[in-house]
Amino acid sequence: MLKKRSVTLKGHATSLALEPEFWSVIDKELSVIGGSLAGLVTSIDESREPDQPLSSACRVWALKRVQGADQD
Repeated sequence: MLKKRSVTLKGHATSLALEPEFWSVIDKELSVIGGSLAGLVTSIDESREPDQPLSSACRVWALKRVQGADQD
């Protein structure tokens, strides 16, 4: 089941729906770096391909974080 969270990106409110497993990776990263959800999502948004949905970009970001942790 998808879980929605609201963030403001570039002055516009938007909601992001991800599976709890992806939110868990994002929350863990935020606890380590001490940043905000909006800041992290803005960073992901700015680095994604123009035709890539934001939710997909966030999932790929989280997957890469987990894969990187597995390689440490």
